[in-house]
Amino acid sequence: MYTIKNKISAVLILLVVLMSSCKNLAEININPNGVDPANASPNLLMATVITSTGGTVLGLGYGDIAGVMQHTQHDGWAGGHNQYDWSDQSWAGNYATLRNTQEMLKKSKAAKLDFQTGVAMLFKAYNFGMIADLWGDAPFSQALRGEEGSAFFKPAFDSQRDIYMGVIALLDSANTLFSKDQSEYKEISSSQDIIYAGNVSKWRKFANSMALRYYLRISAKEPAIAKAGIEKITGQPDKYPLILSAADDANYSFIGLSAADSWPTNTKFNSDISNYTRIKMCATLLNKLKTYSDPRISIWAAKVKIPLQVDPSKAADYDAIINGVRIVSKEKADEYQAKFGLPLDLDPQYVGLPPAWSTFEFFYNLSPNLNQGDANPHASQLNDIYKDASGPLLKVRLLSAAEVHFSLAEIALKGWNAGGTAAAHYNAGVQASLEAWGLGDNYGTYITNSGVSYNGSLAQVMEQKWIASWTAAGESWLDFIRTGLPALVSGPVAKRAVLPVRFMYGNNEVLYNPDNTKAAIDKLELSSYSSTDGKNGNWSKNWLQQGTGKPW
Repeated sequence: MYTIKNKISAVLILLVVLMSSCKNLAEININPNGVDPANASPNLLMATVITSTGGTVLGLGYGDIAGVMQHTQHDGWAGGHNQYDWSDQSWAGNYATLRNTQEMLKKSKAAKLDFQTGVAMLFKAYNFGMIADLWGDAPFSQALRGEEGSAFFKPAFDSQRDIYMGVIALLDSANTLFSKDQSEYKEISSSQDIIYAGNVSKWRKFANSMALRYYLRISAKEPAIAKAGIEKITGQPDKYPLILSAADDANYSFIGLSAADSWPTNTKFNSDISNYTRIKMCATLLNKLKTYSDPRISIWAAKVKIPLQVDPSKAADYDAIINGVRIVSKEKADEYQAKFGLPLDLDPQYVGLPPAWSTFEFFYNLSPNLNQGDANPHASQLNDIYKDASGPLLKVRLLSAAEVHFSLAEIALKGWNAGGTAAAHYNAGVQASLEAWGLGDNYGTYITNSGVSYNGSLAQVMEQKWIASWTAAGESWLDFIRTGLPALVSGPVAKRAVLPVRFMYGNNEVLYNPDNTKAAIDKLELSSYSSTDGKNGNWSKNWLQQGTGKPW
């Protein structure tokens, strides 16, 4: 009995200690040197929301989607980049960003801050739009509501179509919030707005340009809705202004003071230089730039360190570097072609890796450096600027004037009101891209090149839009998915004969929200290319592609 009484007393003491500790923990969790979260300004969340969204966009457009869209190829650890050998594709990071965005939105509304509310709505739209773009059906109306109770622990999936309509509605609300005179807004922190430094009129253009993006996205599936929405924007430019100048592009630069705020392949903070050296220009893009004498080639690519030459007069085993040029015998060149199925690339300046040409990418063009990630002196690295931590051209590019003009050119080709002709918007798109890369003075010469001078075809518009999406290839992939343009084909060792069209639902969704995930997977259309992967594969079609015959 004495032991039992002691145990009861111990439990009571423990409860008192725990209750006291909980209070102490609550106090400890408030930084005495910081701002109480309950009273924190939503401005303090703005830069976090922008950079976490931008990190995802850059991770796609400079990462594996740049491989899909054949902007770049890897010559080491290349399976995901070159061959689309993807595994678990989680949206956890996307929803983590959305939780911060939702908190910013809640605080902004409570404080009646229209500017901050509009920014939060825009980034809520941006992130939900990306989720729908990449996966299809996803939690939307029941997402971000876990604090309301267990009923939302396993949220239902909204249809891809309904998410897109919700995105458009958010952007329309943001446009309204951004419609007042700059002087009417309060508590704007220009330092926290790393895109436009608090310029509300530019944010309004960003919101409407995003809406244009999504109306065009659904144009094949909901043409009446898309046409009405687009013509509402283009027919009222004062009420729905757009990003039409590169000076208004939605982008931001890096600080470059640590690995976290630097360009991802920088060699200043990254001890593993192979993050940079294994990335090469893809021959698909590089050859197009060479064909058009495109001035952007010198900004994006580096010239080969050691050009190759084949000398038929040399002995069969001849292989030597003479005056900075590697000269090999015809026999060596023939042996290489017989082994790998393609000839040596003898261009003395720019050489790109063909897409998914081999599982031995590090052998390309007789590279003497055969460790994965070593620099290949006979292929074009990216320009040296991509080794820097920061720089005037190293930007996260969320949406550009070039994209808007090329979209308007496509809209004009549909016969819809684009606020100008297809030719005018096409030319303006080319010019805006050149200006974004500091090459505006080259426009007059470039636009007269054969193949660049406007010919009235959608293929040409989409090709230039694809080129302009360098380091932001995610949007180009989504254009390809709905149009099949540019007409890219997989390389011989790619996982499938055609390019993938979606991300798979991740393992966590399948494990922890199985019923709703299964319902979404069941709505996908199994293609002949995804039969071995099941419906949740990267080659199954979601609502956006179903019935369109696109992209393949």
